[in-house]
Parts: sequence; C-alpha cells; structure tokens
Amino acid sequence: MPLLRYAASLLLLLALASPALAADAPTDPIAGLTTAMQKRYETLGSFTASFSQTLTNAASGESAMRTGKIWFKRPMLIRWETRTPEPELLVLGDQDVWNWFALEETAYRYTAAQVLDSRTMLRFISGQARLDEEFWVADQGEEDGLRKLQLVPRIPEPSMVEAEVLVDPKQAVMTRITIIDFFGNANAVDLDNLVLDADCPDKLFLFTPPEGTDVFDNRGKTGLSEQPQAN
Repeated sequence: MPLLRYAASLLLLLALASPALAADAPTDPIAGLTTAMQKRYETLGSFTASFSQTLTNAASGESAMRTGKIWFKRPMLIRWETRTPEPELLVLGDQDVWNWFALEETAYRYTAAQVLDSRTMLRFISGQARLDEEFWVADQGEEDGLRKLQLVPRIPEPSMVEAEVLVDPKQAVMTRITIIDFFGNANAVDLDNLVLDADCPDKLFLFTPPEGTDVFDNRGKTGLSEQPQAN
C-alpha cells in the first residue's frame, strides 16, 4: 500500500516532539543525551527541514533516492512533501491522512488513528513514542562530530527491528535516521536546513484532492495492510 512507503522513513522523527523524561539528570551520558533530546523538543511548537531519503533493498542491493521537505506542527500535524524523483505528498491533519501521487492522479485516505497505531516516524513526530520506554539505546561512538546511537525496540515489529540515529549533541537534535526492517531493508533519512519553531500555517496541513483524482478511502479498516478500495 502506498502509505507503507513512509512507515519506516517516518519512524524516529516523531521523537522530536515526545514528552520530556524525569527531571533528575541521569548519570549515564547516553541516558543524559536522550533526556536532553526529549526535553529539547518538549516545548518545540514546529519545525521544517529538507530531507534526502535512501531506500535500499537487501535482496537486490538496489537503492532509490528521494528528496523533499517536511513540516511539523503540534500537536500532530505533518506535511511530508517528496519532490524528486516524482512529486508525492503525505499530509497528516487533525483527523485524516492523505497520500497523494500527482503523476498518477491518485490519492489514498486514512484516519490518523490508523497511521499512529503503527510504529512509524509519524508516531514519533506526533509525540506518541518515548525513547526511554520503547527502546534499548546503545552508544556507537562519534561520526563527523555527531553522536551515533543504536535503538533496538523492546517489542520489535516487522517494519523495524533496529535503528541508528546521528544526534547533534550541542542542539540535541537528530540529523540522520536509518531504520532496518525484518527483511534487512534499510531506510535512511538525512535532515538538512532544520528550522525549529518555524512558521507553519495551518493551511499546510489541509488537502483537497484535485478534480479528476481517483480517491481510495481506507478509513474504517483494521490496518494499513489491507488493499485500498476506490470511491
């Protein structure tokens, strides 16, 4: 299903808006970094960032690159706009989620609850996940002045069995997320030009399918694995 293209790619971005941990500073430096990350974003109202995403198939070794821009606004409004190689738009609004493919003139509609039920980056961006409760975190050293952390879900799912993030220790923000699924496929997202508390008008998170668009309405279904049905 089209929305599942985002399932891994959106996983850890949601940690940007997750609640702060306990006020007492932990003695372990990695616990301290994850605490700082969550505290940093506790008061974050919005952000924008450019992204480059690399999807690698474990079986064939082939990779595909996508680039675009992300907007986030509390409590859980998200606009994920892919610009290359083909235009694609994912909009998470107050109630509904839209995934629009411009060249195919096709749009898929879901409820926010359907999307946030899955362990995806959308769940982290909207503040529904906690690093301290849902992951085992291990220090992987430094890379280009950034701290590398390995995240292993306490309850693994097929869409994510392991993740690796690069964190700017000065700002306590993530700049790269790599997720490995059950089959060994990798989904890596690099964030650039990150602007915190950016101006994000509400209209960015609204979507109306253009005239002539085929709409597949998946609201009311039990999960994202079901095949879409056209209106």
